[in-house]
Amino acid sequence: MCGFCGYINQAGIPKETIENMANKIKHRGPDDSGYFQNEDVSLGFRRLSIIDLAHGAQPMYGDNNSLALTFNGEIYNYQELQQELIKAGQTFQTDCDSEVLIRGYETWGPKQLLSKLRGMFAFVIYDQKQHQVFGARDHFGIKPLYYYDDGTNFMWGSEIKAFLGNPNFKKEFNEDLLAVHLSFEFIPSKETMFKNVYKVMPGQYFIYKDGNVTTDTYYKYNYDHIDNSQTIDGNAQQIEKLVDDSVKAHMIADVPVGSFLSSGVDSSYVFNEAAKLQPIHSFSLGFNNSKFSELSWSTKFAKEIKQENTPITMTGDNYFDFLPTMMYYMDEPLSNPSAPQLFYLSQGARKDVPVTLSGEGADEFFGGYNTYLEAFTFERYQKWVPKFVRSGLGHIAAKFPRFHGRRFLIRGAEPLWRRYYRVNYVFDEVDRAKVLKNPKLNRDTAEYSKHIFDEVKGKDEVTQEQYFDINTWLPFDILHKADRMSMANSLEVRTPLVDKVVANFAATMPTKTRITFKDGKPVTKASFRKAAASQVPDVVADKEKLGFPSPIAQWINDPKYHGRIVEAFHSDIAQRFFNVDQLDYILEQHAHGKSSMQKIFTIYTFILWYGVYFPENTNMHYDQKVVLTPNDR
Repeated sequence: MCGFCGYINQAGIPKETIENMANKIKHRGPDDSGYFQNEDVSLGFRRLSIIDLAHGAQPMYGDNNSLALTFNGEIYNYQELQQELIKAGQTFQTDCDSEVLIRGYETWGPKQLLSKLRGMFAFVIYDQKQHQVFGARDHFGIKPLYYYDDGTNFMWGSEIKAFLGNPNFKKEFNEDLLAVHLSFEFIPSKETMFKNVYKVMPGQYFIYKDGNVTTDTYYKYNYDHIDNSQTIDGNAQQIEKLVDDSVKAHMIADVPVGSFLSSGVDSSYVFNEAAKLQPIHSFSLGFNNSKFSELSWSTKFAKEIKQENTPITMTGDNYFDFLPTMMYYMDEPLSNPSAPQLFYLSQGARKDVPVTLSGEGADEFFGGYNTYLEAFTFERYQKWVPKFVRSGLGHIAAKFPRFHGRRFLIRGAEPLWRRYYRVNYVFDEVDRAKVLKNPKLNRDTAEYSKHIFDEVKGKDEVTQEQYFDINTWLPFDILHKADRMSMANSLEVRTPLVDKVVANFAATMPTKTRITFKDGKPVTKASFRKAAASQVPDVVADKEKLGFPSPIAQWINDPKYHGRIVEAFHSDIAQRFFNVDQLDYILEQHAHGKSSMQKIFTIYTFILWYGVYFPENTNMHYDQKVVLTPNDR
């Protein structure tokens, strides 16, 4: 696992700029560094050594030095591809997956190379013969890749903060996206909260040539081949084989591999499969308050399968003291309250191992979120109640004060792309109108993301919701925080359930094998749970999903931390973007159990993020509260 950056040379940029940029992301690769510069481009690389420790230095070069590669990630089928390339006449100087990318590019060209890869990756190849820069990101966005294009300057990097080391980077807040952030807690598109900075989307590549950048898609997850003849038993048997194969592939390393372990079925299943291959050290996080702690579950399970487990306990001080640092390492504001836990879990794991497995992805691919269940209710409502009746009831309900069933009637009159809860995950349009100081910033966030639902128009609602989550929630929230919080600690996290082979099979599963009903009660991830139940105890396989629980809702009301939030809510940053009276009202309502913790956390973390990245625009210098991890100091 590594980090890289680069830029198209412009007159007047000091030669040491590339090293300054790479040092901004040193935490991604503390073991080694490497640079390439010529009259066209500058490439920088920071390495975390995982495979072929002696020979994996980058940039890596092709024949006659006509190609230069910088690569972040792991190619899990690199040994198979290596043999295929040797048969095609290639010779290899190393046994690392990086060289497969160079030789594959030479032999097959970029598109065919991408079609063959299985792994998590972001890489850039400078092609001196073609005078172009080619960059690509993995199928589901496990590894990050950004570029900056202002029409004159073009640069790229594993993290946005790398651009801060380049004097031609104009750092500007993309204020037009504030309402989108308040709705989703992330930006569900290629845009970012920095002007002219863009994500390379999952399954996409870019080519920069002759002053122009173009992007294209090489992989798109779809539900075009659903097989309605499939059964839960048959799916479960296939999932067993796929998970076993994926975990084996994800265990390939020349360093020790550990595993995150919560009380849930996903991480327990992955951990159990890994333990069949070799002894593996697991790491679990909890709190002193047992109501929110999963440590008793995870410790017991590790002991049951005779594997080591290290419990890590987090306090309120750990949590709140870390938040400005979290905003620095996130690059963009992200208000997922589980992120600080993931940072401390990664910090604890890194003391013993440089690589861990994790269980992300099962909920999105196999139908694990309880929120998918409401689709069945709305589909029945739409089937039996005519549209004009639903529209009338929704219109009338909207005019009345709150009453039981009001929200259902309003949403029941709306199409899925507008009512799906992720579209208004934190603030809906009405709430945003109250908190935003500039009413012109409020926008229809459902329209902003409607095109994603349009791509699966005609599919059942559960499938549409999963598709939306796979293309937004998974890459821009779940995988984003996993990458940033682990790499801040120079820890590589691997996700065997976010895997091309596993996911492509999940796309063939009908809804009835993803979510079923037993004794009148819904069973989410039905086939996946059945597969897991054949490998782990039933008490784990059938356990209700908890997410990553924390006492943050209680901590917000604790005077020790409440005062910090109040200070932020009355800062010059808050006054610039928000109606402070409304922020006070939300805090007051939360104290009485009538307001969402997520609303408070989203506003608070945005204020911290803005103070970290734009300290010159504020009187409160949150950047001074950022505590860099050891490899960045």
